[in-house]
Amino acid sequence: MTDDQALDDFSALLAPEGQALLWELRDHDPADELAAATRLRRDHAAPLVSAALTQARLRQRAAVKFGADAQRMYFTPNGVEQSTRASVAAHRAARLAGLGVRTLADLCCGIGGDALALARAGIRVLAVDRDPLACAAARANAEALGLAELIEVRCADVTEVDTSGYDAVFVDPARRTKARGGRVFDPEAYSPPLSWAVEAARTAPFAALKIAPGVPHEALPEDAETEWISYGGEVKEAVVWFARPGGSQEPVPDGDEEPVPGGDEESVHGRDCAPVAGGRRATLLPGGDSLLGAGLPDPEPGPVGRYLYEPDGAVIRAHLVAEVAAGLGGRLIDPTIAYVTADTLRPTPFATAYAITDVLPFNVKRLKALLRERGVGVAVIKKRGSAVEPEELRKKLKLGGGGTSCTIFLTRVAGAPTMLLGQPADAV
Repeated sequence: MTDDQALDDFSALLAPEGQALLWELRDHDPADELAAATRLRRDHAAPLVSAALTQARLRQRAAVKFGADAQRMYFTPNGVEQSTRASVAAHRAARLAGLGVRTLADLCCGIGGDALALARAGIRVLAVDRDPLACAAARANAEALGLAELIEVRCADVTEVDTSGYDAVFVDPARRTKARGGRVFDPEAYSPPLSWAVEAARTAPFAALKIAPGVPHEALPEDAETEWISYGGEVKEAVVWFARPGGSQEPVPDGDEEPVPGGDEESVHGRDCAPVAGGRRATLLPGGDSLLGAGLPDPEPGPVGRYLYEPDGAVIRAHLVAEVAAGLGGRLIDPTIAYVTADTLRPTPFATAYAITDVLPFNVKRLKALLRERGVGVAVIKKRGSAVEPEELRKKLKLGGGGTSCTIFLTRVAGAPTMLLGQPADAV
């Protein structure tokens, strides 16, 4: 299908006949697609039916990210895959609004997910993308959600757009190959490249660049703060934040955030939302807890204590395990492993705590016998720093139908392959 045909088919969905079809397909079951297509083609043109069925599928997939709004929105296949989850976009929009941003240029806007969140935060948005179909979807989404007065959509090359009149710039470069849709890991292979996005960011009073969470730290600009964001324990993205010297406005406080124990007065979870040059931050959604790094050295490793703490993925990506350990009065179990151990239980949103019952050298036969003796029928197997795959071990354990559960950590302690057995601390 040509780009022009795809755009014509999308436009037909916005006409009354297309709207009626989408309403009819609001509870569409993909398993009945063939029957639905046959039935609908009796009264509607085949291209329109195909476009409506595709849009119904995309809306169902998008519900994970956009919730109830997905049924009113319009998507492209790439738009569903690459759009920011609505709650993550809302967090970023709130942070920008807290900085006093009132106008923003959203470059590489896609189907407009971030523009919608920004507009809902009261920010007037210029949304730019070079893909005509994505722009059509962005316009339709602004209309569908009643935000068209705050969002101007422009189909253009983002590198040619003048952003000098805006309070902030947001750039979300494409990180997938156009031909096969595979992920791009080299920041300079983004479209546009990260280096261009950084230079564009430095021209605005404030800026945010969305990048892949696995970006090497050495590729990050030192005059910016980088924030890793997780949702429900899964790392979703990283954002590079800029504030031009002399251009800062008075920030609005960003939630209840506390100092890191063991750090200095500046090492706080973020008393305000102003970016910190060279800073590293981990933010956990949906709770909104945010940890700003204090540059602490890694603690000395030591023996496994009564509790093991598994830091959130955003904490690990941001290299803030030392800050979490300081807050817990803990230590590492190994210099190369991101597990923290302590002898007392302390609450923290930045790590999951487990009560450890056994610390054993790795031995499948011994583990199997121990689990059978304790009547363990359900085991959660985690690994960090181990070559053993959890599913391979599960097959070898041949767990029975016992009613006891157990969490097994395959890791290293002081360099030695080790098994740690326990259960979530809140279950003790």
